[in-house]
Amino acid sequence: MRKLSNLILALIIIISLSACIGTPQITAEERLFPPISLKFLDKYEIQPQNFQDTPIGGLSAITYDRQSDRFYALSDDRSEQAPARFYTLNINITTTEEQAAKIEGITVENVTFLKDQTGQTYSSQTIDPEGIVLSPRDTLFISSEGVPEQGINPFLGEFDPTTGQLQQELRLPQRYLMATDTETEPQGVENNLGFEPLTISATSTLKDDPFRVFTATEASLKQDTGSTPPVNIPVRLLHYVISPVGPPVLLAEHLYLLDEMPKGAIANGLTELLALPREGSWLSLERTFGLFGFGAKLFQVVNSGASETSTIASFKEGIEGIKPLRKKLLLDLETLDIELDNLEGMTLGPRLSDGSESLFLISDDNFNTDQKTQLLLFKLNA
Repeated sequence: MRKLSNLILALIIIISLSACIGTPQITAEERLFPPISLKFLDKYEIQPQNFQDTPIGGLSAITYDRQSDRFYALSDDRSEQAPARFYTLNINITTTEEQAAKIEGITVENVTFLKDQTGQTYSSQTIDPEGIVLSPRDTLFISSEGVPEQGINPFLGEFDPTTGQLQQELRLPQRYLMATDTETEPQGVENNLGFEPLTISATSTLKDDPFRVFTATEASLKQDTGSTPPVNIPVRLLHYVISPVGPPVLLAEHLYLLDEMPKGAIANGLTELLALPREGSWLSLERTFGLFGFGAKLFQVVNSGASETSTIASFKEGIEGIKPLRKKLLLDLETLDIELDNLEGMTLGPRLSDGSESLFLISDDNFNTDQKTQLLLFKLNA
């Protein structure tokens, strides 16, 4: 009887060992960062042009409406060359199983001017629109960096996509706004370094279901760095919950650390976020500029127990003990062997012929004749 028991035990051990050997082992990093594949497909330049008496340029953000198969592209014109606005674009893509998808052409179909709470277009230097994203309830959330040098604070607003009318503003904590007392230390967003990234995470397409809005500053707040910036510049990410009952709620804030600036760069920043299907997971776009032109990197970002930072008044004394969002380099766009411009916008687009997602990046030409409005197309499996 004992021999039989020993034999059965030996068989169980052998079977268990065989199962372990045959099963691929998943590393801790793979659990934290699920596999994502990204393949560059095509590039396209939108030529300088006017549309309905407005110069098309400064396209700093883009979002896709799957129902109409159209894109909304936001101009960061501070109502100087024409009132603050976004364009409706028809981007013609050919996608077949035989050949990789290509951008065949882009048609500008409409321009919509943004209107404030009084129904008027924004006056010059009162807005700096930088982020745009379509919500499940068919509204557009738009972020403005503000114009601190002119005394104008940043804001996050929800707009009607047809009329451009502001419907509501999301409350911003005081630390993102200018100090009201001239005797206090400077605080708030730096000029032209405010709320650039903007994305929405929704688990439902029903208009009455709650969804989440994420935004972040492009670089540090005035009170978050001293005279000598750290190697990894601290950025704050905000997490809102939007529901049909009650006002938007700021749920949490987290620390995002920018990559170290490469040699020759004089500026870098977080220019876009894109929420992925997995909760607490994003793509981030970081852009650099310097002696060798523009650079850009795409990162996979996850919230793996990141610290809640809304109670931390300043990062100036360091971030010891603060757990930031985790990120992993997905693609250094300089390896694509194409001349990059000022990439600031990112969105998913229509599905490709094989069922994978299309991903678009767009550049802001700053209305500069030496720059270009560049559209990059990728195939994304996430």
